[in-house]
Amino acid sequence: MVESAINLAGELVNRREAINRELSRNGVRFGVYKNGEYHDRLFPYDPIPRIIESDEFDRLEAGLKQRVNALNAYLKDIYSDKRIIHDGVVPEEYVYTSAGYFPQVNGVTPPGGIFAHIAGEDLVQGEDGRWWVLEDNLRIPSGASYPLFARDIERRTNPRLFREVHVRDNRDYPRLLRKAMDFVSTEGIAVVLTPGRYNSAFFEHAYLAEKTGAALAFPEDLEVVDNKLFFLDYAGNRHRVGAVYRRLSDEYLDPFAFNPDSVIGVPGLLSAYRSGNVAIINAPGNGAADDKAIYYFVPQMIKYYLGEEPILHNAPTYMPMFEADRKTVLDRMGELVIKDVAEAGGYGVVFGSSLDHAAREELADRIKAEPRRFIAQEVIQFRDIDVIDPETGESSPRKCDLRAFVVTGQNTHVWYSGLTRYSSVPGQMIVNSSQGGGFKDTWVLAPADESQAREKTRQREDSIASVSLIPHSRRHTLSLVTASKADNLYWLGRYTERAFTTLVQFFPFYDRVMDTDVDAFRPFARALDLPEDFADFDGFIQSFLYDGDNPDSVRSAIVAAFRNAVVLRPELSSRLLQYVELAVTNITEAAERSASAEDIYSQRDIADDMLAFWGGIENSTVDVTLKAFIFIGKYIERLDLYTRFHLPKDELDAPLVKLETYSRALDGKPLPQCFVSGISWLLGQLPDRGYPELTQRLQAFLDDFNARTITGDPKDTGLLSSMNMDAKRP
Repeated sequence: MVESAINLAGELVNRREAINRELSRNGVRFGVYKNGEYHDRLFPYDPIPRIIESDEFDRLEAGLKQRVNALNAYLKDIYSDKRIIHDGVVPEEYVYTSAGYFPQVNGVTPPGGIFAHIAGEDLVQGEDGRWWVLEDNLRIPSGASYPLFARDIERRTNPRLFREVHVRDNRDYPRLLRKAMDFVSTEGIAVVLTPGRYNSAFFEHAYLAEKTGAALAFPEDLEVVDNKLFFLDYAGNRHRVGAVYRRLSDEYLDPFAFNPDSVIGVPGLLSAYRSGNVAIINAPGNGAADDKAIYYFVPQMIKYYLGEEPILHNAPTYMPMFEADRKTVLDRMGELVIKDVAEAGGYGVVFGSSLDHAAREELADRIKAEPRRFIAQEVIQFRDIDVIDPETGESSPRKCDLRAFVVTGQNTHVWYSGLTRYSSVPGQMIVNSSQGGGFKDTWVLAPADESQAREKTRQREDSIASVSLIPHSRRHTLSLVTASKADNLYWLGRYTERAFTTLVQFFPFYDRVMDTDVDAFRPFARALDLPEDFADFDGFIQSFLYDGDNPDSVRSAIVAAFRNAVVLRPELSSRLLQYVELAVTNITEAAERSASAEDIYSQRDIADDMLAFWGGIENSTVDVTLKAFIFIGKYIERLDLYTRFHLPKDELDAPLVKLETYSRALDGKPLPQCFVSGISWLLGQLPDRGYPELTQRLQAFLDDFNARTITGDPKDTGLLSSMNMDAKRP
């Protein structure tokens, strides 16, 4: 069965470019910080899946459940009775000196009694086939969304493949996650709390919010009142929050309780949590159990709490805090891998064999000075798995690990998939995404016995059958749109329109330049407040179309549209956002080839992307009030541009009718300040442009909008125009 799966999986290799293109247009990204700068890049995907046999995965599943259950028991214990310390199993200095131990949550039992709702267990498979656990990630493990998304594309790319290869379905992850959230929820909605779009895993935050039906919340969208957590919509209404799937570190979670300098936390959140009024997923303080030094004691925890022998094994580990271990580490420095327990993401990992004599001596001195800070492990020669080298197209062996996801709610489930990460350099042992590695899908084969396979599927379905994501997804309406997202919707409409209409008007002027002379282009420049005294026409075109540093360029408009769109994934869906992603890709590629004159006309593809996006919005099940926010922005922008180009008055009728239609969809609803600002500014320009009738009709809009406008909470004011890239046109 494995051989058959390997042969059939080879068909995906021929579709590698198509799958990567699909990932690109859907914005499957992972941010990397390099030299102090943030680089948003596509997460490299390899089409050769890791294949795990059914019986082998069953053993892994049992071992992972056992390990996570023991870790949950440990967290509950050390924040309450501390029996494991009193009984001498884990020395107290290891617990209390852990950077992840927070006395602020001592004595707190989370809702449902669960600390680690989502565990990311990092494993490697040795050359002998034996699996080793390298790390437990119990704080904010990331990565489940990538194989989830990739599998969906693989299935669509080659449906026959998954009919012939019996792979366990991985599409239940959102339901597993949602069931865990609902099980511990106190009262109210569920939110995914993200620190912002510049977080390395922001794609995942938005995607999981979309798939689980949770609201995607930024810190400024939440507030604590009377020890209860509330989500604020754009009109200032409060919605009680029962569960927060937080995607930011403990230290920044609440400036009142942790780091007082944090600007991405929610003041008072820990107080609401301690009062039992909100569940936090994963629980604060979990770092006390996934500390690399505490890892050493997990086998003892399993025996202590569960009375069982560990099914999975730790990599042989040495603790410099123990004198005998310290001597071993110092004597065998060149043979071991040394890890700084305070680091994560592949940072602070040093292979002793890579150090020269002076560097080893320096590291040895640090270990002697701070023995608690380090652990050392035997180097496990783990299996290579073939990847397709993007440069040559040939298969090349690379080191790979596996991050398995364990979700705990009423029951503990191991996801039938996982994130297989591979190193970007042949032979390199560090495979972390933050170190530039890529990912591949993980196929868990179904049992060969069909009746056994059906029974496993039935049991799994029974455990999550009560979870329907449809009612949750319907909550992505205007009632849960925040002030900043209301602004994002409006500016998404304006910037997509700006890119479209500017391009549509550009081509006739450009044609006249080809027929006559450069002067024919000056009216176009004048209409858009662009410099008319350009000495080099080709240079002007380059700046106008492609220059990302020019706020008036087409490229800047498309990038601004994308920046507004990317935070709206839960409201608009990945399917619709891909058209904006595609426009960004098209303009970027065209900019790289801009020396070729024929590429001028490839910009028509971008206009088509905008049409596809608007058509998709119109034809979708997106709430009509959300559509109205986008299209009001769009038609205000169109009226501005049409009057700039002095188009005939009858051409203004259609956008005016559209503006009236979408405005009626918001009858009786409060409106954000951006609507008033846009209409007011345009009214100020129209007298000089010669459109008296339009001025009268827009004044009626302004009167209506003014009567219903809301200024928002002062903490939102910095966000309302944050995506306006052109100060001359509010």
